[in-house]
Amino acid sequence: MLSEFDLIARYFTRQPDPTGRVRLGVGDDCALISPAAGQQLAVSTDLLVEGRHFFAGADAAMLGHKSLAVNLSDLAAMGARPVGFTLALALPEVNENWLAAFSRGLLALADQHSAELIGGDTTRGPLAICITVFGEVPYALALRRDAACPGDDIWVSGTLGDARLALAVLHTTLSVDQQSFEAAARHLHQPTPRVALGLALRGVAHAAIDVSDGLLGDLGHVLKRSGVGAHIDADALPVGTALAQQTQSLQRHFALNGGDDYELCFTAPVLNRQAVLAAAAASDTRVTCIGKITADTALLVTDQYGQPLAIAADSFDHFKNP
Repeated sequence: MLSEFDLIARYFTRQPDPTGRVRLGVGDDCALISPAAGQQLAVSTDLLVEGRHFFAGADAAMLGHKSLAVNLSDLAAMGARPVGFTLALALPEVNENWLAAFSRGLLALADQHSAELIGGDTTRGPLAICITVFGEVPYALALRRDAACPGDDIWVSGTLGDARLALAVLHTTLSVDQQSFEAAARHLHQPTPRVALGLALRGVAHAAIDVSDGLLGDLGHVLKRSGVGAHIDADALPVGTALAQQTQSLQRHFALNGGDDYELCFTAPVLNRQAVLAAAAASDTRVTCIGKITADTALLVTDQYGQPLAIAADSFDHFKNP
């Protein structure tokens, strides 16, 4: 059986970073990172636990992808360029087939974004994956949650709600055709971190957040930090093809409160609309304007005719949701 260090050497040791930003990676007590001149480090951590964040028996390659994708999504929301990441992995046993698939999914996404695996830890225990990701962003260009301004447009990338739809099919009596389910499940299991869009929005957007726990709840964090409110048009929300086949009420509910979308929600001045569209084109990412930032602190959701909808924020909370 592989030892802890054999496991690391076989599945998680990479070639040295050719950019020189990572001075020392896997194999020492600490990694050493040198941000480029004029850059600051952006750091984020996510912990994924079997039975809480993913199903027992989840496809290992998809799980490797998602484990890193949710962290890269945080960098995208800050407008930060990925540099490297650490991996802490608790395993109930050493299963080489599982490790090969997991590392393949993880490192394929890492290579897409030039993110180096620079260290971490392994231990025996219930399956849990903790990744800490490091990025760099110029001092004045970070897309912070506290920078939304009254009058800003509110935008979202991609589509919303299909991940929640897939979860509902798996956990409730909701039924969809197999093709629709597979399309929705891709959003759930293999989200696309919008790193290129986040970089393109530097100097264009004011504030940003990634949509991980539901649009209304995550936007609420921006509103609270910025001391502003918002008016959202529920019927302007971009939904995925699978969700578009469902009732209007279900579309609204899943798009507003679904979670696991890992799209960007960001605000930008009205005068920057063309710049936002140019950033979207440059990053090959769909964006949709869904509302406005307001000077008061209320969050108002209406239909396309401006009629208020009784839809409360119902975002996922690890200590409230079962």
